[in-house]
Amino acid sequence: MSDQTAQKRIADFVKAHGKPGTAVKAVVEPIGRAGARIVLVGADGAMGDVMTKDVESATAAVEAAVEAAADVEAAEWDRETTAATKIGPAHRRKMAKMQS
Repeated sequence: MSDQTAQKRIADFVKAHGKPGTAVKAVVEPIGRAGARIVLVGADGAMGDVMTKDVESATAAVEAAVEAAADVEAAEWDRETTAATKIGPAHRRKMAKMQS
């Protein structure tokens, strides 16, 4: 995925799950040879992700999104970010199936 496509997907997520005064959190996670994942946590607690070719591309996309809009914030999986997520029943069922 190109950097511009990653930035557009971040912007689309912000439009759908952001709200003024509360930043969408963006966590960059390396996923080995497959590249990197940007996990987005919306103001409404929704989670989304954007896949990139590597950590550098993911970090650049997040930095560009932060510069373009005050409603995106680079984050890590700290207490605040984790507490902001709202995992619904459908996601829990999906994860439970992966565990079995």
